[in-house]
Amino acid sequence: MEKTAIFSRPLPILILVVVAILLDQAIKAAVEMWLPFQQAVPVIPMLALYRTYNYGVAFSMLSGMEGWFIVTMRLLVVAFVLWLWRRTSKDRFFAHLGYAMIIAGALGNLVDRLIFGYVIDYVLFHTATWSFAVFNLADSFITIGAGAIILDEILHMKKQDA
Repeated sequence: MEKTAIFSRPLPILILVVVAILLDQAIKAAVEMWLPFQQAVPVIPMLALYRTYNYGVAFSMLSGMEGWFIVTMRLLVVAFVLWLWRRTSKDRFFAHLGYAMIIAGALGNLVDRLIFGYVIDYVLFHTATWSFAVFNLADSFITIGAGAIILDEILHMKKQDA
C-alpha cells in the first residue's frame, strides 16, 4: 500500500502556498520600505541586498512584453503545475512538495505583477567581475521546487530499478 504524501492533499498544499505568499509579500514590503533602490547593501562577500524591479519573468526575460501576456503566462504555468500535481502518484513526496513551491513562487510574483506592474527583486550574488541575476524569495521557491521534482524523479527511477 502506498503512503499518501502530505502535499498530495489540497489543504496542506493550500496552507503551504498561502504561508509562502504571505512571507514573500512581507519581505518585499520590508524591502520596499527600507532598502534603497538599485544600491547594493553588502551582507557578506558575494552577497548583497539590491532592490530592483523586474518587468519580465526570470532573469528579466520578456521584459518588453505586455503585462497581460506575462500574467496570462504565469496563470498557465500554475494551471499546468496543478494538472501535474493531480496526475502524480500520491506517494511522491518531493514531487508534490516541488509543485506546491512552484505554485507559491509563481503566485507570489504574480501578486507583485498585479499590484505594481513589476516584480520586486532584492537578492544579488556577485563577485568583482560577475553578478548573478537579482532575485527574490518567490524565485527561490520556484527553483527549490524544480529541484525537489528532479530529486523525486531520480529517487523514483532508483526505486523502479531496485
